[in-house]
Amino acid sequence: MSFLKKLFGGGSEAKPAAPAGPVKELEHKGFLIKATPYKEGSEFQTCGVVSKEIDGELKEHRFVRADRFGDINTAADISIVKGRQLVDEQGDRIFG
Repeated sequence: MSFLKKLFGGGSEAKPAAPAGPVKELEHKGFLIKATPYKEGSEFQTCGVVSKEIDGELKEHRFVRADRFGDINTAADISIVKGRQLVDEQGDRIFG
């Protein structure tokens, strides 16, 4: 019975919530990069937030990448790498 519910959408499991806070943080060129990977199936999805205070206002850019990893620490490390890449390539334009 449980299998049939899942098959027809009646018993779908709720997605697990993202970690309560960032797994890792790094300051890079005046930006704060927070790694916030979340569980997707049996793996962890690369995800993060790049933020910076500009003219007294906190600006944020959230990003998710297709990369998935078996453990949360690897996903967090890659999230930091991707965040640094965004900052290096786009700088303040990331918020526009």
